[in-house]
Amino acid sequence: MTTSTRGAAKVPAVLVLEDGRMFRGRAYGAVGVTFGEAVFSTGMTGYQETLTDPSYHRQVVVMTAPHVGNTGVNDEDPESKRIWVSGYVVRDPARVPSNWRSRRSLDEELRGQGVVGISGVDTRALTRHLRESGAMRVGIFSGSALPDEGTMLAEVRQAPEMKGANLAAEVATKETYVVPAIGTKRFTVAAVDLGIKGMTPHRMAERGIEVHVLPATATAEDVYAVNPDGVFFSNGPGDPATADGPVAVMQEVLARKTPLFGICFGNQILGRALGFGTYKLKYGHRGINQPVQDRTTGKVEVTAHNHGFAVDAPLDQVSDTPYGRAEVSHVCLNDNVVEGLQLLDQPAFSVQYHPEAAAGPHDAAYLFDRFVSLMEGQRA
Repeated sequence: MTTSTRGAAKVPAVLVLEDGRMFRGRAYGAVGVTFGEAVFSTGMTGYQETLTDPSYHRQVVVMTAPHVGNTGVNDEDPESKRIWVSGYVVRDPARVPSNWRSRRSLDEELRGQGVVGISGVDTRALTRHLRESGAMRVGIFSGSALPDEGTMLAEVRQAPEMKGANLAAEVATKETYVVPAIGTKRFTVAAVDLGIKGMTPHRMAERGIEVHVLPATATAEDVYAVNPDGVFFSNGPGDPATADGPVAVMQEVLARKTPLFGICFGNQILGRALGFGTYKLKYGHRGINQPVQDRTTGKVEVTAHNHGFAVDAPLDQVSDTPYGRAEVSHVCLNDNVVEGLQLLDQPAFSVQYHPEAAAGPHDAAYLFDRFVSLMEGQRA
């Protein structure tokens, strides 16, 4: 919640972690109180895309890059219709934005959307603490009458945890909409929106795909009502262990052997559909510089990530599943976390990272072409 949106730059603010660690700074964006899970993003660019990514719902994002807001905010780069982060932490915010596309400052955008933030924080020390102790609940408090430290800590510890959170339906579309193919239409895809980024259907549209974006609560009947050539499951927030509905829909898609592609949360859904478990990472992967190896080619890609959960699947063996043989297709080279799955006996695969890569890098854009190839093969 917020209490004021004016004069934030001179207003004191305090960031309180659930383990009792506190950081003092100045209000940035709206003035008030907010809670969420403290996570850090290693991207040096693309803060606008980060803020508007629905996967960050109920998370307080700590930017490891020291200077944030340099290029202001434009009207072309948002990944959704609003900012989804519950709070924002920066070290040195830009005093004056400088970019030909800028329409307003980042501070103005945060204030306008009621997003409580804090600046003047040693984000390097905070990031090191989260790396050692793990992602945890956090609160940002700002204003002229801050509560005492004991009260702030108690309120943080009462906030809901991310583990066990069922959030996809909160960020997904409520009504089906269509993103038309660019140029000649080649295929129709049913995309289950679990928190989809706007660039994802655009990348498919560029390849001649008409994308029908369906709510997170869509049934298998809803999916096949659009006569899809392929089915896509998007990224999204929350704990995949709670996503029983999307898992059931994906199992029906697998049973029909329709070409299938999943990204991020969609990768975790595929893991569950195949019978694998999921687990919460200590501090997750977030940023635009994560090295991943595509085991099908041996190529190493620099990729964009935003996930706090992962699939628990064996890295070095083929697994038998109810839908045929499956294997880990991609792995993170930093920590050996599963970053992709593929079925060997039917056209289905997924990756844990973001090949749509707004705002970069673009090493993994070929995965959309791989999805097209699966649909071409099925049609042939």
